[in-house]
Amino acid sequence: MSRERLILLVEDNDDDVQLTLRALRLHHIANAVKVVHDGAEALDFLFCRGAYADRSPDELPQLVLLDLKLPKVPGLDVLRKLREEPLTRRLPVVILTSSNVESDLAASYDLGANSYIRKPVDFTQFMEAVQHLGLYWLVLNEVAPPAGD
Repeated sequence: MSRERLILLVEDNDDDVQLTLRALRLHHIANAVKVVHDGAEALDFLFCRGAYADRSPDELPQLVLLDLKLPKVPGLDVLRKLREEPLTRRLPVVILTSSNVESDLAASYDLGANSYIRKPVDFTQFMEAVQHLGLYWLVLNEVAPPAGD
């Protein structure tokens, strides 16, 4: 199974999308970024359904950055579905959210999130968070083989 060096950004707030993309560029994270704006579109992309039916299921992103408060399908439900399916069970998922609700944090880890990052409101803090996120998950982290291998 091939792994693109792709980041899937699941975020419905256009300002947060632009801020994240800018932070990635500023820190020379050259990975392609696919942006989807709701949980249903994220699931369609990952499981090659709907508008993404022609995409190969073997080409999973290297990393999913997942907001929790999404239209159509909430982020926790997206995460639950990813962990239920063998194809995506080991896919690194980083929750990137403004939620400071303790139950969201606990539920994210209970459902198998690899990391939980609260979006800093401060621009400089956000830039630093994205820099560290890129360094760790895209450079240092070893990608797990697909489940069943």
